[in-house]
Amino acid sequence: MHPERYLELIDEDGRRLADAARQGDPAAAIPTCPGWTVQDCVVHTGEVYQHKIACMRLGRLPGDDYPQAPPPGVDPVDWYESCLATLLTELRDRDPSAPTFTWWPTDRTVGFWYRRMAQETAVHRLDVEDGLGEPSPIDPELALDGIDEVLDAFLATFGGTVDHAAPPTVAVRSAGRTWRVTLGADAVSLARDDGEAQATVAGDPEPVLLWLWGRRPDATVSLAGDPAALGALRGRLHTATQ
Repeated sequence: MHPERYLELIDEDGRRLADAARQGDPAAAIPTCPGWTVQDCVVHTGEVYQHKIACMRLGRLPGDDYPQAPPPGVDPVDWYESCLATLLTELRDRDPSAPTFTWWPTDRTVGFWYRRMAQETAVHRLDVEDGLGEPSPIDPELALDGIDEVLDAFLATFGGTVDHAAPPTVAVRSAGRTWRVTLGADAVSLARDDGEAQATVAGDPEPVLLWLWGRRPDATVSLAGDPAALGALRGRLHTATQ
């Protein structure tokens, strides 16, 4: 996606998150995030923004030297909105190709945070709306891009290790695209082709993305093939996205 489109979506979804939080009960539980309330999600998202701002300003992994919660007496949604505005300013002031610290060795540019924060904002905006019972759609292009991100940046990086006698391969299909993930014992490999697989996850971009992030149940996507392979993918995703 074009960098400017990421910025537009961070702004749009970020404002929608704040608007939803202001209109509902901050203590409402988020059903897809056990233990979280709407306010927890608002504060978490603001903290994530502050962490990424620090990554760009410091050029390194921050310690605890960045704001992680609203100051005493400050409304959490007000604080979140100030974090959103600062994040957007930091991103707009930097070229996407500029170097910065990221946790993904494949991409150590500001453009990584353009993409990552667009995805982060969309999913947490939906979390807040889920907690209030009124979820609204994710931009279809962003959802499709998010499938690629979670399978590449997250699953392949943080998928952990499992002792598989024969590493299973699962195909993820959406909007005419296919990703095949092979769940090796020591690593997860990704191929963007339509080769052999023991199981398949398929559907429209949004439900597939949200299933990958553990936000939607199996019934929202089409699952086929070896149940053990699908279970292995679900387990590795849990490790990668927690």
